[in-house]
Amino acid sequence: MRLRQPCVYMLASKRNGVLYVGVTSDLIRRIWQHRSGFVSSFTRLHCAYGLVWYELHGTMESAIRREKLLKKWHRKWKLELIEHSNPYWNDLYPTLL
Repeated sequence: MRLRQPCVYMLASKRNGVLYVGVTSDLIRRIWQHRSGFVSSFTRLHCAYGLVWYELHGTMESAIRREKLLKKWHRKWKLELIEHSNPYWNDLYPTLL
């Protein structure tokens, strides 16, 4: 994975737990920031640190459009999206390093 790659991602507190949808151009750095408590009081409050899904995009504009769309989705659809590619809800962050 290249360093500056537009990306939409979902963090979870646990399987079927609280979900957080975000967008970034540097996924590794952004997840580290979430886990270190530097960004998003929402993820800190709900302990949503597990990277359970992400999607790479060619442009930041495309990633932002996708993030806005996902934020409007029903929770059930988000859960299905996660389970399609990550059925055991593994934390994907170590696979990025």
